[in-house]
Amino acid sequence: MPFLVRMGANAVAILLIGYLLPSVIRADDAMAALAAAFVLGLVNAVVRPLFVLLTLPITVLTLGLFLLVINGLLLMFVTAIVPGFHVNGFLGAVAGSVLVSVVSGILTRMVP
Repeated sequence: MPFLVRMGANAVAILLIGYLLPSVIRADDAMAALAAAFVLGLVNAVVRPLFVLLTLPITVLTLGLFLLVINGLLLMFVTAIVPGFHVNGFLGAVAGSVLVSVVSGILTRMVP
């Protein structure tokens, strides 16, 4: 159940950010946002730990700031997989990943 709540929060976050900042992230419709949230959840569960482990020395050297780059790259990867989900460049992906994380975290804490 927590995965479904997180996926729903991610979908709402993607739709909200796409509505407020269409120059950063854009989802064509609710199904594209839901698909992007599902794929983002899978990528964060499977691929992200591997990336974090492989880039651990760089992450330690940059005091954790390289994790923003990893999150942006993973969001761009989701953009390549999901049709109807668009991110505006690498900086848009990094900013979008931060915004999705913040909004999704707020929404997840609101659900008991």
